[in-house]
Amino acid sequence: MAKFWYRKTVFNLLIMEFRPSERRISRELRVDRIKHYDIASLPPFPEGWYFIGSRRAILKEKLVQKTWMGEKIIAWCDDAGRICVAESTCPHLGSELGPSAGGQIRAGCLVCPFHGYEYDITGTCVATPYAPPPKSTRLRVFETRVMDDLVFAWWGSGGRPPQWGLPGDPPMGADWDEIGYRTMQFPGHPQETTENSVDIAHLRYIHGYDSVHPVGSVSVDGPHLKSCFDFKRTRVIAGIKTIFDVSAIAHVYGFGFSYVEIREHSIGMDSRLWVFATPVDDKHLEMVLASQMRKLRKPKRFMAGLRFLPPGWRTKAMNQIILSTQKRDVLQDVTIWGQKRYRPRPRLCQADGEIGKYRRYCEQFYPKHQIGHQDGRGSESSERSNLDTSAQVLDEQQQLS
Repeated sequence: MAKFWYRKTVFNLLIMEFRPSERRISRELRVDRIKHYDIASLPPFPEGWYFIGSRRAILKEKLVQKTWMGEKIIAWCDDAGRICVAESTCPHLGSELGPSAGGQIRAGCLVCPFHGYEYDITGTCVATPYAPPPKSTRLRVFETRVMDDLVFAWWGSGGRPPQWGLPGDPPMGADWDEIGYRTMQFPGHPQETTENSVDIAHLRYIHGYDSVHPVGSVSVDGPHLKSCFDFKRTRVIAGIKTIFDVSAIAHVYGFGFSYVEIREHSIGMDSRLWVFATPVDDKHLEMVLASQMRKLRKPKRFMAGLRFLPPGWRTKAMNQIILSTQKRDVLQDVTIWGQKRYRPRPRLCQADGEIGKYRRYCEQFYPKHQIGHQDGRGSESSERSNLDTSAQVLDEQQQLS
């Protein structure tokens, strides 16, 4: 009993080691009060796959509602375990379908709180309390993809179907611990936040990384951008200075899905970090960090306090430390994002990474058939022109630097 109490105390102390600084940074930044920066030249809802939520959370809550890509949506799971993501307005007489209005799930179907219309996961009205279901009444549903505990939906420009897919599921199994999450909301645009994947220089100046070196060049294959880099990072944990020696491989699929494979060499630790940047409306982002670790059974060296924890607790403690550290990094970035102006033609130097290649990569997520559509944020045709010309100018600047 004493041994269990000691281990639990050490576990809690390690987690709390990171909580005060995280809360302090949140207070200092006052994320909800940061003014919107100038992203008027970027269309607010780029095409792609965007995060909905944790499958575990959807199963637990039965019916989830949220604002996503400027729309009110709902998500639920039927009796066979299949996830549905749909608009939250009933096509009958316009009732809100989420739990805030009394919507519920019955026998795997969504039940409207206004007149009791029932919808299955295809959006088909399958029953009403007082008449045969009208054949023309259908709920608009979004194409979904479930990756272990991660649920995504496709946002297509003009409602068009998926133009590309997400990567296959990473290896899971008993060797990997469950996924942990951190969620934040702040003013921003997903193109700007995702640009960090190629902006290696900011890792030194904003986050204090040491010896940051790109490994090879950024590669692009359709919607897949790949960026590799190594770095060292010094942290003080439980009063002990610790140096991490890290190799990272970042896989980016559009602006809503980034997946980083991480290898820490001095400990022999493998982890995965997903970064999901999802527009809430035309000014705000929801950013979700999801982290998963391979179980630390025989680490090469021990961090302070972890030596005395069993492998399961040791892994969970380290994953919480990683999540808190990554959230702190994002909050440091928010300070910049919240007050910067988008520059379609920035003045670059050779040390700025392959930002020109990234800007060209971004063009595919603003399809040409958007041109001429007005959404209250300016002409799409001028926005598209800005994107095309800026990528060319960036390439020329980096060649001349």
